[in-house]
Amino acid sequence: MKKTNEVKGLNTINKKRLLEIFKGLLTFTIFYFSNYLQIIPIALFNINTNNYTTTDLAIVNTFTDAMLVILLVILYFKELKQEFKRFKEHYKTQLDIALKYWIVGLIIMCVSNIVISFITNLNTSSNEEAVQGLITATPLLMLFTAGILAPIAEEITFRKGVNKIFKNKWVYAIASGLIFGLLHVIGSNNILEYLYIIPYGSLGFFFALTYYETKNIFPTICMHAIHNCSLVLLSMITF
Repeated sequence: MKKTNEVKGLNTINKKRLLEIFKGLLTFTIFYFSNYLQIIPIALFNINTNNYTTTDLAIVNTFTDAMLVILLVILYFKELKQEFKRFKEHYKTQLDIALKYWIVGLIIMCVSNIVISFITNLNTSSNEEAVQGLITATPLLMLFTAGILAPIAEEITFRKGVNKIFKNKWVYAIASGLIFGLLHVIGSNNILEYLYIIPYGSLGFFFALTYYETKNIFPTICMHAIHNCSLVLLSMITF
C-alpha cells in the first residue's frame, strides 16, 4: 500500500513537471510566432507594405507587442496575480535585490560593450541601430513599447518561461541569459555581432538570478522597464 502511494506521488510530480515544461515551451512558441500578429494592424490601419515607413513599423510593433503581452498575461494570469500580491507586500526588499543585480549586470554590459567596440570596431549591434531608428521616428510610442510592453513580454518569456524548463539555479540563469542575448542578435549577417550576446546576456543572467531569488516576476519587470526607459530617454535627448 505504501509503495502504491509512493508511485502515485511520483506520477503526480512527473505529471506536474511535464505540464510546467509544456507551459514553458508554449510561452516560447507564443513569443516566437507573435510576429504573425503583424497581419492584424497592417490590415486594420490599411498599411501599404510596399511603402513601409519607420513610423508604420513602430505602430505595427507596438500593436504586436501589446497583443503578445495580453496573451502571456492570460497564460500566466493566476501566477501573476499571486506574485503581484506578494510584490505589494514586500516590494522594498524585492526591489533592493533587483537593483543590486541590475547594477552588476549593467556594469558587465557596459564594460563588454566597450571591449567589443575596441576589438571589432563595431559601434553598436544591428538591433540597437534598428531600435534607434524607431526612437527617432516615434519617440513617445517607443517609450511605451520598449519601456513598458517589451519588459513585460520579455520577462514573462525569458524569466518565467525558462524557469519552467530549467530548475537548477545556474543552468536556469545561464540558459535565460544566453537565450535572451541571442534574441537580440539572431539574424545578423555579421558574425562579429554575435559577441553582443555577452552584454545582452549578462543583463538577462542577472535578471534571472533576481527572479530565482525573489520568486517574483515584478521586480525584474520594474528593473527592465527602468533600464529600457532610461535608454530611450537618453536617445531622445542625445539624438
